[in-house]
Amino acid sequence: MHMDAYSRAEVDEVSADVDDDFDLTPSANPDHLPTDRYFDRELSWLAFNQRVLELAEDPTIPVLERAHFLAIFASNLDEFFMVRVAGLKRRIVTGLAVPNVLGTSPLDVLTQIAHTAHALQERHARVYQELVKPALSEAGIDIVAWSDLATEEQERLTQFFADQIFPVLMPLAVDPAHPFPYISGLSLNLAVRVRNSNTGTEEFARLKIPQVLPRFVAVDKSVNHTTMSFITLEDLIAQHLGDVFPGMDVVEHHAFRVTRNEDVEIDEDETENLIQVLERGLSRRRFGPPIRLEIDESMDSVTLDLLIRELDITDQEVYRLTEPLNLAGLFEISGIKRPDLHFAPHVPHTNARIAGSEAGEVVSIFKAIRRGDILLHHPYESFSTSVQTFLEQAAVDPKVLAIKQTLYRTSGDSPIVAALIKAAESGKQVLALVEVKARFDEEANISWARKLEKAGVHVVYGLVGLKTHCKLALVIRREDGELRHYSHVGTGNYNPKTSRMYEDLGLLTADRAVGRDLTRLFNELSGYAIEKKFKRLLVAPRYLRKGLIDAIENESINAQQGRPAAIRIKINSMVDEEVIDALYRASNAGVPVDVWVRGICALRPGVPGFSENIRVRSVLGRYLEHSRVFMFANNDEPIAYIGSADMMHRNLDRRVEALVQLSRPEHIDYLNGLFALGMSDQASTWHLESDGAWFRHHLDDQGNELINVHDAVMDGIPQRRKGSAS
Repeated sequence: MHMDAYSRAEVDEVSADVDDDFDLTPSANPDHLPTDRYFDRELSWLAFNQRVLELAEDPTIPVLERAHFLAIFASNLDEFFMVRVAGLKRRIVTGLAVPNVLGTSPLDVLTQIAHTAHALQERHARVYQELVKPALSEAGIDIVAWSDLATEEQERLTQFFADQIFPVLMPLAVDPAHPFPYISGLSLNLAVRVRNSNTGTEEFARLKIPQVLPRFVAVDKSVNHTTMSFITLEDLIAQHLGDVFPGMDVVEHHAFRVTRNEDVEIDEDETENLIQVLERGLSRRRFGPPIRLEIDESMDSVTLDLLIRELDITDQEVYRLTEPLNLAGLFEISGIKRPDLHFAPHVPHTNARIAGSEAGEVVSIFKAIRRGDILLHHPYESFSTSVQTFLEQAAVDPKVLAIKQTLYRTSGDSPIVAALIKAAESGKQVLALVEVKARFDEEANISWARKLEKAGVHVVYGLVGLKTHCKLALVIRREDGELRHYSHVGTGNYNPKTSRMYEDLGLLTADRAVGRDLTRLFNELSGYAIEKKFKRLLVAPRYLRKGLIDAIENESINAQQGRPAAIRIKINSMVDEEVIDALYRASNAGVPVDVWVRGICALRPGVPGFSENIRVRSVLGRYLEHSRVFMFANNDEPIAYIGSADMMHRNLDRRVEALVQLSRPEHIDYLNGLFALGMSDQASTWHLESDGAWFRHHLDDQGNELINVHDAVMDGIPQRRKGSAS
């Protein structure tokens, strides 16, 4: 996939719901709730990606942003096939697959996925051809075919092909002396049939479109910032196949693309080095079996039959689409610097509690935190002037003795990692818990782990059998002869680049209880401690599920006894059956339940008798909704948590996650205001219906656009800076 590192990081998190959550065993049903009370998680994920596609269809969104959403859709679907579909197929082949929570057989689930995915990919191709491509052209960005070019343009591109492309190409013949070549996953290829002009015999060849070259080639060298045109790399190559196969007649040529199982299976044995085991798994990733074949719609049956036979793939796994294939390549187009075709720029504010009160004042972040807990809301509030500054100041502060931090995903040029290295080189104790099993970031994380180790950082890799997904940083500082704890607990990764696009929350605090909790948790992660008690944290896999379900049940009791009760949850995914059933019980007890979910939602809302008091909304748009929030009315003594955990089996049972309880009333008020906006009928959101359909609610009765949640929060941050102590 040809995209820059920023786009790659964004797509990783957009599709983070695609993961190894394959616990399909139906949960116990002591309350005798309906057996169809859950939605299938695979189809729910595809519905999420459909919502992304609907943004690309929206003519009110700037056109380069629409192209960006088309690219995100394509890359999301790639990872869905590489992980979810591949995992399901693997379990079917090995006999480990069981019916899902609805009782649907694994093969039927696979068929449902294929039916929905085919329809979505065809819709995706139509949106590009009929909506986005014409809109780009109207804006002065043309993506043209070879036949559309003037003679002088064709001549210039022919010379460009000879100079810059032809030397890189590697045609591979298929004949008795040359077996069918290995087709790498997600690579774009041309299947070429050629005829020997002397003998009349036909042969087959595969030509890979080089991923080291730009996917879109500028037609005119003098490209300006208002009008420009491009041709796809595969179209340009296809027009010069005579140069690639001299002396042969080109009979047919067709684009195709293979998706493979690229999930890494590792057997975590305590007697082996995890890094070495993972590196072996990564080396095998590229050789996973094919699970999807995308072909251009004009491919002839002879070529298709050959591909199906050689790739050992079924007709159901063939996706016949309008060219161009691999619209993830549109990341290149969406990055064109045309401010008039992008969202208006937004500069994050520095949180009011951190900003200097006097002109030119350089504020110590530690002094700001000592004044009281600080709730951060990114990207509306700056990550660089808060979390990044916190760690950078800690790295050079002579009073700081130790820094401990988790790293799940971070950017390739991370100032966070640089700060940890600087701290270690200056003699501070530094512990970095690097999660090397973060999917598709494994190699980058291994590289950073080794760089940290060379600098003297104590690097650990978490617990055997568990991913460490919590977002934690702890700074120990000597002040007036005593040690003081400064903590950060967040909902998002320590990644300055994605922090500009992901909506996340974080808490900076000098609270002793939180500091002690983090000290105990880091000791458990790096040593042999088994902590049995935390004050302000809920930690998975041991305590988080029980803590949340107890809080949900408490709301049910309050409602039944006529006391104030309400539940508000904001997450990426709602899948865990035990949590969902607890919410159903709360609904039956009369508790109003609001669920704000970005991606998968297996919970069925609005059904009389078990979920009529539950509303589910989804917000997608300019920013990626990524924060996790859990709020309980608690008889007018509200409880609120923020943290890293989604309501999925993997998060609650197979990951180290952490939620921190907020203590300041103004922070809870801020989150209540956020929920009031996100769940409002006056806001542009998607509503989940009881039949599983998502309805986009974005126009009022007069056809006017409803409130954009991201714009409204953005507009509200300056007021928060003026009038809030948070």
